[in-house]
Amino acid sequence: MAIAYTNTQVELREILLKNKPDAMLAVSPKGTVPVLVINEKNIIDESIEIMFWALKQNDPDNWYSLQQESIQSKINQLINENDREFKTHLDKYKYAVRFPEQSMLEYREKGEIFLAKLNFLLSQHAYLVGDQICLADIAIFPFIRQFAYVEIDWFKKCEYEYLKLWLFKMLESNLFTRVMLKYQPWKTQDNPTFLPTLDTPPDCK
Repeated sequence: MAIAYTNTQVELREILLKNKPDAMLAVSPKGTVPVLVINEKNIIDESIEIMFWALKQNDPDNWYSLQQESIQSKINQLINENDREFKTHLDKYKYAVRFPEQSMLEYREKGEIFLAKLNFLLSQHAYLVGDQICLADIAIFPFIRQFAYVEIDWFKKCEYEYLKLWLFKMLESNLFTRVMLKYQPWKTQDNPTFLPTLDTPPDCK
């Protein structure tokens, strides 16, 4: 979503994690996604670092680049809390069978601490740190989406009304629907496929 927003052209190579191509492992041996190959010496394999890279290319709506230092600090704090604490609870909630030390409900309740915090923030303004969308919304949204769809019926009935409105607004956004296309796994002989940007005609894949 960050790359599409910045209208930066990036070749997309869809992969299956259960069948990682040698070309991917050659540039990033840890074998996680996403991986951004800028050149042979500049490879980024952390999502948030890829987002920062994209915003350095172009940040037309000021998601982060020209924000006041206090706003940047709030954005960084929320993203760090999401990546370090909430994601741990999300993984255990989503794959509770792999973590029998506690129940699925207990893992969900731990994750709800962050949900409640975000819900409070969204009761104050339209997005996480203000009335304008920013990097925090884009970085955190995919994880809230995952959490919601573990038990979507529960989520639709839960008490976090502002969070629900925010999530479904993000899901219906042009930016999200533009990038959430289905692609066939990449093969070495394939012609290049480029990630859609906001400037890409809607029927281009």
